[in-house]
Amino acid sequence: MGVKAGFGAWRAWRRRTAVALGMAGMVVPLSVALGTAPAQAATACTASTGPYQRQVEKFLGRPVDGRQSSGDCRATQRFQINHGISPTIGYAGPVTWGVMKLINAQYAAGRNPNAARKCPTNKGRIACVDLTRQLSWVQDGSRLVFGPVPVRTGRDRYETRTGLKQIYWRHKNHWSTIYHVAMPYSQFFDGGQAFHSIAGSVWSPPGSHGCVNMRSGDAQKYWSLLRNGDDVYVYGRKPGT
Repeated sequence: MGVKAGFGAWRAWRRRTAVALGMAGMVVPLSVALGTAPAQAATACTASTGPYQRQVEKFLGRPVDGRQSSGDCRATQRFQINHGISPTIGYAGPVTWGVMKLINAQYAAGRNPNAARKCPTNKGRIACVDLTRQLSWVQDGSRLVFGPVPVRTGRDRYETRTGLKQIYWRHKNHWSTIYHVAMPYSQFFDGGQAFHSIAGSVWSPPGSHGCVNMRSGDAQKYWSLLRNGDDVYVYGRKPGT
């Protein structure tokens, strides 16, 4: 299925879901799929119209009128809960819209995330990390091996460092002695920065302390594909940094 055809099918599914449930989930193609954060207690919906009301309504497949309704609020609140956005009051603010824009950009990558040829194709097997789109994939030359998958990279002042790196240490059940958190399937490529899985949403702002956070299944796949000495190329700039 081509990107345009896939996008059309996705839009149709989103509209059907919105009608059936009164809210729409968000899906993206290939291995970039909806991730859910740990369940949070629902809070009261706000009646306030947000500055990105129309954009959020369109993204969620809601009637686009630029006015907050109870249905708009519930759909937005569900999205916020699923993506680790706080507060979960259904407000169409800049953080919520920023995550939605990011998901749209990830969707647009389709099956050709390296269309702009920014990740080297002369290195053999390499893990690419696009900070701008918060995407990662593994390629061999110009052949896509796995991905693209959504990731969460370093927040402001803890940015994931750009450039060509190499995996130098792997620890399947790593524990961070700095942040006191589990870092399963850790593959270190630049000082303390590593690929590893997290329990929450990879879309939740503001970001990591420099590592490339992944969903569990994606981190496990990277663990099976990569080895010490394999190249990693990080480029772009994370939104908000």
